[in-house]
Amino acid sequence: MNDGLTRRSLLAGVVAGYFALNARLRGQSSDPTALTIDQARALIASRKLSPVEMTRAYLARIEKINPRINAYITVTGESALKQAQALEAESAKGRTRGPLHGVPIALKDNIDTAGVRTTAASAVFADRVPKEDAVVVSKLREAGAVFLGKLNMHEFAYGGTSVVSHFGPVRNPWNTDYSPGGSSGGSAAAVAARLCAAALGTDTAASIRMPAAFCSVVGLKATHGLASIRGIIPLSESHDHVGPLARSVADSALIMAALAGFDPLDPMSIVAGPQNYRDAIGGVVSKLRIGIPRKPFFDDLDPEIKTAVENAVALIGKLTAGIADVTLPEAETSPSLLGAAYAYHAEYVADAARRKLYQPLTLQRILNGSKIALPVYVEAQRQMAILRNRASEIFARVDLLVTPTTMRMPPTVASATSEPSDIALIRNTVPFNVLGIPSISVPCGFSRAGLPIGLQISGPRLGEARVLALAHAYERATEWHRRAAAI
Repeated sequence: MNDGLTRRSLLAGVVAGYFALNARLRGQSSDPTALTIDQARALIASRKLSPVEMTRAYLARIEKINPRINAYITVTGESALKQAQALEAESAKGRTRGPLHGVPIALKDNIDTAGVRTTAASAVFADRVPKEDAVVVSKLREAGAVFLGKLNMHEFAYGGTSVVSHFGPVRNPWNTDYSPGGSSGGSAAAVAARLCAAALGTDTAASIRMPAAFCSVVGLKATHGLASIRGIIPLSESHDHVGPLARSVADSALIMAALAGFDPLDPMSIVAGPQNYRDAIGGVVSKLRIGIPRKPFFDDLDPEIKTAVENAVALIGKLTAGIADVTLPEAETSPSLLGAAYAYHAEYVADAARRKLYQPLTLQRILNGSKIALPVYVEAQRQMAILRNRASEIFARVDLLVTPTTMRMPPTVASATSEPSDIALIRNTVPFNVLGIPSISVPCGFSRAGLPIGLQISGPRLGEARVLALAHAYERATEWHRRAAAI
């Protein structure tokens, strides 16, 4: 289904030359894929850059780069160009749908798209073609986004490496011997390699923030229920979130603004007052009080992560009203997550033919959920609800929390294939899924080997504006986000 990319009309050299000529005439970047959404929207609005030009540039880059990192499962080149042409016609008539008008993005392949296969990176769903868009896809379509295709991931979002996939492993653009993290590995890799302006991912325990950290991009998991998860293949609805992976904090704010909204048909959806998250960018952070939960988040860290994060904490201390150590309650997730995952897959694993189609590790994890007794599951859900009710107590003395996003550097693809355990990768992220509070990962350094390191900033329920403000202030005070993967 890689429509359009087998046609020589998208030869990278021809397109690159075309853009270089237009750039000289207009005085803009010679490569539209180098622009952030914030930069591109101004050029599109002033008609110095067209959605068609931008879409062609991304499709050409996908054709050239994607075979090396395997970020895309399906590229929808022809339909993307049709979307871009329609949006360009709207621009010519003076109509704009907002800051995402004409911006090419991509979607994790567990997010339903009408008429385009949605596989969750599994042979079980290899030919599954939804009839309706997920709610977030409809929202982005209404906001004017152009859809480039569907992104590779860890099978059924049940792991943190994106090596376990029916379509082959995703590779990290910073070093293709390494995993990009997971389960939204294709989303993070595509953003880092400039194969889309931004992407959607999902996050049940780490799956937006961990790959964001491993690929040096921004990954935002908002308050649980703020964006509808209806139309997304679930892992555990009470933990699942959907959100953006982008090249800047401002870009993530623009996308989150389009995603947020109450959905009465989503049992996890919440009612929240309208917010313009873009307004948080540049907000004052000097009065914010920052909490550092040392245990367990700073225990047993990779030494290079520890150094990078301690340097980031020191800088944030200077940007804000100060730092204080805090303690977070223990947040157990296993029984409820395992039980919910098994409940969704029970009918498939009961079918002998379908059961054989699962990757062995995924099947093992799903079957582990069958061992969760109903009283244990119900009690785990009850305790999680109480933790969420009491989450505000964490922020009695502080406004935000700062931690390392991960405790380990990314594994190699080879090691993740031979020894696929990835539990240690989610230790620092999963508590915020249990609590259901907003959390973002931003780039904060690199190892000596050139692998990215991420910083996690978390806030109270519906505290997205506060989280975005500090994340942007830190981003603006550092240069990490300006580095580009050599691929």
